[in-house]
Amino acid sequence: MFFVLVNASGAERECSGCGSRAFIADSEEYWNEESWEDDEPGAAGCPCGSEEFEAAVAFSLGTDGAVRWVTVGLRCIKDGFCGVYADWKIDYGPTDHLLTNV
Repeated sequence: MFFVLVNASGAERECSGCGSRAFIADSEEYWNEESWEDDEPGAAGCPCGSEEFEAAVAFSLGTDGAVRWVTVGLRCIKDGFCGVYADWKIDYGPTDHLLTNV
């Protein structure tokens, strides 16, 4: 279970049990004030008010097998609400490393 920070270009998860943090996919590369402009990361929240989630990451692949989009879905621990909280386009290659950075 995680607390998650999201913006239009990435996501960072924090384990609600141990507090360890990890970036999702290539988020760390864009996780700085210069990249945020008007889109500073904020805590993902459920309409019920909870901020603790189970997380899933999906990848859309091009015909060449390269990652083209990353999508972060979250499920609220409190009431089960599910939603897409972040997604961003990948426009570079190679992208194989993204599949293991979740």
